[in-house]
Amino acid sequence: MDRILIVDDEANIRLLYSQELADEGYRVDTAGTIAEALEHLSANSYSVVLLDIKLKNESGLDLLQKLVKERRDMAVILSTAFSCYKDDFSAWLADSYVVKSSDMQELKDEIKRLILRKKSR
Repeated sequence: MDRILIVDDEANIRLLYSQELADEGYRVDTAGTIAEALEHLSANSYSVVLLDIKLKNESGLDLLQKLVKERRDMAVILSTAFSCYKDDFSAWLADSYVVKSSDMQELKDEIKRLILRKKSR
């Protein structure tokens, strides 16, 4: 079973995403801060990290840079309410970029695509 880590400072988003993705058959962990995310990452292996860009007093882009250097074995999807970050060069390090929406189909499709790509390597 593939495992997903959701990193978002909004509790409602973490709850919604974790319920929706658990219903899809994934094991899901959540983190509200980069420190919590790092704890999960040190203890578990993930197929996908779903990472919010704007965290309270933190930037998900900082964690993205760390993950790209240290953990290329997992896919990172940037998730944000702001489409303007697509033009930020540091956001290009992610495997995918999804703008938050009440329709989660695009996110679910991206997760499936990235997991299949990983397994085919």
